[in-house]
Amino acid sequence: MVFIICILIGLFTAFIGALMGLGGGIILVPILLFLYQFSEAFAWATPQTIVGISLVVMIFTALSSTIAYYKTGRVDYKTGLLFLSGSIPGSMFGSWLNQFINADDFLLYFGMVTIVISMLFFIKRKPPSIEIMGGINKRMRSFHVDGKTYHYTVSIWLAFLLSLFVGTLSGLFGIGGGSIMVPAMILLFGFPAHIATATSMFMILFVSIIGASTHIALGHIAWEYVFFFIPGAWFGGKLGAMVNQRLTGKTLEWILRIMLVFIGMRMIIQGLS
Repeated sequence: MVFIICILIGLFTAFIGALMGLGGGIILVPILLFLYQFSEAFAWATPQTIVGISLVVMIFTALSSTIAYYKTGRVDYKTGLLFLSGSIPGSMFGSWLNQFINADDFLLYFGMVTIVISMLFFIKRKPPSIEIMGGINKRMRSFHVDGKTYHYTVSIWLAFLLSLFVGTLSGLFGIGGGSIMVPAMILLFGFPAHIATATSMFMILFVSIIGASTHIALGHIAWEYVFFFIPGAWFGGKLGAMVNQRLTGKTLEWILRIMLVFIGMRMIIQGLS
């Protein structure tokens, strides 16, 4: 029974994660925390173990969805590598820091972080201007998708500091970082939603590998259970990427807003109870 539940959880979380560029951890972690508290069959799912499993599962989610996005030319690899320069060391630090967080604090902090993220998407942004010139510390990007050309500007130092912070949260909470990076790419740098989600999954692939490796070294992986999630994660990642290409950018943003508010409130209530 646990095997079937884990496959379904892996399929659902990977689908949502690939669809929104989140990686799936922001869905997987709350579900396992809930089961840990209310089901004896998931007594093994401690906060540290959950984060470790989340990062391992996201490797397969990110790999399958990145392959799907690559085939449609939606991944901005150059900008993705820039973000990785900060998110990789941040992920290692966050994974190490995770062992000092207890269950109650974990729930409360996770909820607060999620609510803050959701609020970012309610900020009205200005449309990106093609007249913005890239200086020494900025990169002007032009990207072609589905017959359209998009322009956006990426500040190198802001991208590094932001990705360092996101990587730390990824390793600490096992959320993949996409739940912060996708809104940041859209709101701060003017990324179109479809390019932001695809590029986020490309980044999450590498961040998850580094974060999961750290958790493996710390002994946080319950290997007898982690393999239950992988089949669902692989197919869910492919399915999420396929559906993403059929939705408009505004639709994707509204789904993300609603989802993050719901998850954040749920975590805060559980953390305070």
